[in-house]
Amino acid sequence: MRPMTVGQALVEFLANQWTVDGEIRERTIPGVFGIFGHGNVAGIGQALMQLHEQQPGLMPFHPARNEQAMVHQSVGYARMHRRRATWASTASVGPGAANMLTGAALATANRLPALLLPSDTFATRVADPVLQQLEFPHDTSIQVTDAFRPLSRFFDRVERPEQLFSIALAAMRVLTDPAETGAVTIALPEDVQAELVDVPDGFLQPREWHIRRPLPEAGPLARAVAAIRAATRPVIVAGGGVLYSGAENSLRALAELTGIPVAATQAGVGSLVWDHPQYLGGVGATGSTAGNRIAAEADLVIGIGTRYSDFTTASRTAFQNDSVRFVNINVASFDAYKHGSQLPVVADARETLDALVEALADFRIDDGYRETIAALRAAWNTTVDRALLPTGRDLPGQSEIIGAVLAASDPTDVLVQAAGSLPGDLHKLWRVRDALGYHVEYAFSCMGYEIAGGMGARRGAPDRDVLVMVGDGSYLMLHSELVSAVAENLKIIVVLIQNQGYASIGHLSETVGSQRFGTAQPLPLDLAANARSYGVRVIDVSVGPRAITELIQAVALAKRSDGPTLIHVRSDPLLYGPDGEGWWDVPVAAVSAVRSTEGARADYETERRRQRPLLG
Repeated sequence: MRPMTVGQALVEFLANQWTVDGEIRERTIPGVFGIFGHGNVAGIGQALMQLHEQQPGLMPFHPARNEQAMVHQSVGYARMHRRRATWASTASVGPGAANMLTGAALATANRLPALLLPSDTFATRVADPVLQQLEFPHDTSIQVTDAFRPLSRFFDRVERPEQLFSIALAAMRVLTDPAETGAVTIALPEDVQAELVDVPDGFLQPREWHIRRPLPEAGPLARAVAAIRAATRPVIVAGGGVLYSGAENSLRALAELTGIPVAATQAGVGSLVWDHPQYLGGVGATGSTAGNRIAAEADLVIGIGTRYSDFTTASRTAFQNDSVRFVNINVASFDAYKHGSQLPVVADARETLDALVEALADFRIDDGYRETIAALRAAWNTTVDRALLPTGRDLPGQSEIIGAVLAASDPTDVLVQAAGSLPGDLHKLWRVRDALGYHVEYAFSCMGYEIAGGMGARRGAPDRDVLVMVGDGSYLMLHSELVSAVAENLKIIVVLIQNQGYASIGHLSETVGSQRFGTAQPLPLDLAANARSYGVRVIDVSVGPRAITELIQAVALAKRSDGPTLIHVRSDPLLYGPDGEGWWDVPVAAVSAVRSTEGARADYETERRRQRPLLG
């Protein structure tokens, strides 16, 4: 037994946790982000300082400028490590803790692990009410940290020192469980953090958490194989689970063996490289014409590691075949049973794909289907070729800006994005060449994620360049984290597209007949000067016919740099990317005195009639 504070015991415990995934063994929590205040400076803060003095480098600490950004960094890191590792984030009482709520929701929505250590008010209540404490007459136990309960896959509060041991172990189980992972929250009252506890030696010993890779059961696998053999137009929808299980090679083997085409969700981009003969591009609301036309006629949808969001299903209009069935392969039964599938396979993606390769050794799609796939791919690639080309306009469109960044990038570069119109255009246009080369956070599509998430991705893959593309509206949500990049000389390349704010919502507003109300307000902002004031190297692309040429040169120059660079480029917000024939259900007012809204409602009713229950 060792006498320690709760904070000291927790920090040393975290430093000795290891994730094992086959032959890969790595630290589960390689470091801590934090902002200190009266809630954690004497507890977790003192513990981190003490461990740093005793064993430098064992548990690195990095200060942040915004608590939300700490969680975003953890998620970006976890994505690059295929969910095997993430960072912990410590925040003070009250507003510091509350600032992490958005990050918690994002981690849980994306099924990506993040460990949150928000501080809480005194467990003893010796000085109620303390600074930043909430008070509710009907329940005086409620505090800010209770808001994390519905946002976390695991939540507990260490109200007595002895509770730490069971709580910490339970938290690690959820962090490392591929079916349950997300935000994991341990609330820490500020007095308990500094209290004495006798810590068993076994609690502080190195501990391994083996990632579960459950095999497919014989019955569900046999039913899935039979359904595939009976299908004439099967299609695979590859989700993030393909990448998190390291299944991209197994997926490629199945696609090449059988000829079954593959369409990707936002999280699944990278499952196949863009020019693979079986790759259709995206599917759904932001998908390609190739992906959506194949999906519309598919008689069997093989979903692998996807949660089937409304963007993936085009709000349940993507799959129009009256006889369509769904084979849903997912480690989480919650997702495997979606759309009423009678063919769920609750198992690891890689293990299941390997089993399918063996079971379908003699199965091939017919030549006519192959020809259709090839023709649709060729037509879509021609559309993308045109969209990426520079037009010579003084203000380029977003598509040609994407083309410029793509042209200057390397195959192993990591693209990071989250919100606005960019996710839709990138899903259609970005030509991914590496399994981990594309990270668009689209489960929560959180404005402000991009810079912090990009920093996390860079920490997670220090040998890769990270390209952050962000609109000015999202940039203004969380640009302050550039200070952290400067402080640590953390190399990220931020391409800031100035299109006068909330242009994507302006476009959406038009489609529902609201004529950009409340979204179009051009302001004389100088965001390049803002970034420059933080100490970031800034390259300001000129307005004019050479804008795209200058942008390509700027990205190349930034890649040669060894620190953070921001490239500022202005765009025309009214130039849109190509249409992939997907739809997204955004309700339109049923009754209106505005003619444009009436017209939008008529269009909406037409599309809504295509929605299907998709019971397989």
